[in-house]
Amino acid sequence: MFLVTGATGSLGRRIVRQLREQDSSVRAFVRLYSNYGELEDRGAEVFIGDLTEARDIAKATRDIEYVISCHGSGKDAQAVDYRANIDLIDHAIANNVKHFVFISVLGVDRGYQAPTFKAKREVEKYLMASGLNYTILRPTGFANNLLPLAERFRDTGLYLLIGDNQNRSSIVSTDDLAKIAIASVTNSSAQNQVFAVGGAEVLTREDIPRIFAEVFQREPIILNPPLFLFDGLRSGIGLINPQLEQSLGTLRTLLAHEFYCTTEEITRLESTFNLKMESVRSFIQRYLGSGLSTANE
Repeated sequence: MFLVTGATGSLGRRIVRQLREQDSSVRAFVRLYSNYGELEDRGAEVFIGDLTEARDIAKATRDIEYVISCHGSGKDAQAVDYRANIDLIDHAIANNVKHFVFISVLGVDRGYQAPTFKAKREVEKYLMASGLNYTILRPTGFANNLLPLAERFRDTGLYLLIGDNQNRSSIVSTDDLAKIAIASVTNSSAQNQVFAVGGAEVLTREDIPRIFAEVFQREPIILNPPLFLFDGLRSGIGLINPQLEQSLGTLRTLLAHEFYCTTEEITRLESTFNLKMESVRSFIQRYLGSGLSTANE
């Protein structure tokens, strides 16, 4: 039995789908107001709870062999990104869980002060010292986040690019990341290892609208406001909603810095998990060419 937290998120939903396609038993940790009908339809055991409640985590981890932690906080990094994961690890130990997979973020070890980065780094350190068998995955940006941008581009030709258009990234297929997370629990070469997880290519940020232009056969109209405009907007928001301003710190970090995997890191990843990472172009074509709605992707 797998326990998947963040099961209705873009990554968690894919992990549950793939596990059920393999006929694996999976307990999906969800919130009451989330859209979890698809997970039930696929045969997942739905556990309705709150990750900020230790008693819910205690119940969810009973009779579990593997934990895949892929939830995110949105706003409360301390309660959800940090404390909930610490409680998950503690209860995984108490329940003799065989393997714990933690979805972190690329760049978590660079000393960024954004709360999400700090929380995930502390969880990494706690997990490494816990005595559990673990795999830590540090992905770059998720390719599914590009789907709404691609749809807007297809319809209007517009692309909003904030900040330096030469910043590099290696955006990962969210489906590939789900495969790697699942495979980690049985791959001996992944035991007690940390992997940077990126896509098949290193792209500059201005490469993304170029790829969209090739896929949809239209000229891009790129809007490229400088980063200081975002900073001004964030500061203004902080006067009204300090918590939202703090959560936007993670986005600010992502906009201001480069997040890409080296050739050596991708080679190690592909060799360990015996797969070829998907390109951004392939991902966009596969989803938008199939008629799928991107609402739950």
